[in-house]
Amino acid sequence: MASVKALITLAFTASIGLMFLVLACALPTYRNWWPFFVLVFYVLAPLPTIIARRLSEDTGGSNPCIELANFMTAVIVVSAFGLPIILARSPHLDPVIEWGACALVLAGNVMTFLTIWGFFVMADNHDVEYSMW
Repeated sequence: MASVKALITLAFTASIGLMFLVLACALPTYRNWWPFFVLVFYVLAPLPTIIARRLSEDTGGSNPCIELANFMTAVIVVSAFGLPIILARSPHLDPVIEWGACALVLAGNVMTFLTIWGFFVMADNHDVEYSMW
């Protein structure tokens, strides 16, 4: 029953994160769809970890494949936080998105990446039927 509660919590946090992203794009004062490019980072973020866990054996020590996947995931996450900031700062006189939209996208990033991280923590638990790797 605990795994069902965890899945419900993960679904709720993912929906809150996507709601922040949609609000950043659709509020009348912002009306700009550029922040939706962050969705690409949401899709790419778990891929290095999934691929590395499928390809590497669990040796208990430091595994270069897992370490490289963690580095690539960190680069993707930092890029997802950097994109709205860059869009809000350039060009200086007429920014691509407003700072309010940038704040909403950053809040959505926090919620969505916490959801992705929570899924991997839950999937690593061997007592749960969702542990597929």
